[in-house]
Amino acid sequence: MTHPAPDPVRLADEITRQLGRLTERLAQLPSDEATFVLARILDPDEGVLGGITSLMIAGSQFAKAQAEYGRLPAEICLDLGRAANELNDIGLDLDEHRATLHHVSQQPTTPAAKPPAPAPLVVRRHR
Repeated sequence: MTHPAPDPVRLADEITRQLGRLTERLAQLPSDEATFVLARILDPDEGVLGGITSLMIAGSQFAKAQAEYGRLPAEICLDLGRAANELNDIGLDLDEHRATLHHVSQQPTTPAAKPPAPAPLVVRRHR
């Protein structure tokens, strides 16, 4: 049974709005909560990044089938496939940090006697 077009379109629009709300909230959360939310976002099975990757894989498979019938240019299929592969690779790279993010989010936030030194990649030069 086919689904009417407006429902998936409305769903995509609602997901986009929700992602915008999540982005705004993440920027306003205290660091321990933001770290926990970030770990959830990066969860490969139930997180946002894994869901978007799965969505891109499905889109790539759809585009491949459509390209085989000549309904879509092959470039669309190839670009969607590359996007899906790159998102998957990024997810794999970030997954190794998810446990650290979760662990850090569980630590009590007590004021340190001496603030931690910034990581070298965070240090900014003044010009």
